[in-house]
Amino acid sequence: MSNKSGTTIDDLAVMVQTGFGGVEKRLNNLKEGQEEIKLKLDNVAYRFELVELQRRVELLEKKVGMQK
Repeated sequence: MSNKSGTTIDDLAVMVQTGFGGVEKRLNNLKEGQEEIKLKLDNVAYRFELVELQRRVELLEKKVGMQK
């Protein structure tokens, strides 16, 4: 195979490896960000739970005669 530019297979291998190293680093950053989001969402009350709790509180307030 003719190599006019002076770039060897080893040079190309290093370039490809460097590129994959950058991709791996970015993917790891994404995974870390995803884990942070999951941890935050674990502590969030879901909307349907809040609506149900609000309904129950209003029912209890009616029973004891409390007004808003």
